[in-house]
Amino acid sequence: MPTLALMLQNSPDSAQIQRMVVALFAILPIIILIGLAVLVIPFWFICKKAGFSPWLSLLNIVPLGNLVLIYVLAFAEWKTYPMPQVAWQPPFPQPPVPPAIPPQA
Repeated sequence: MPTLALMLQNSPDSAQIQRMVVALFAILPIIILIGLAVLVIPFWFICKKAGFSPWLSLLNIVPLGNLVLIYVLAFAEWKTYPMPQVAWQPPFPQPPVPPAIPPQA
């Protein structure tokens, strides 16, 4: 923060600006790749689970392509259906309970 304050007070020379631009151009592709991975990887798994081609997740790279993909996933008929829930069963079969013997008088 103090460096920014100093830069705002004194106009930076052209060599300093050039070093900042080179550093920005070196870091910017890495930031873009991380951002694309954050978007594409979850949509890859969502498309795969929905029964669509996972390659549709690459629509996130195109501007406004993610909006198209969201609408495709929201309104399309999914090719997979959830499995019906089965009632819980105990892990081991319980032995049969013998019938109660009536008390004799």
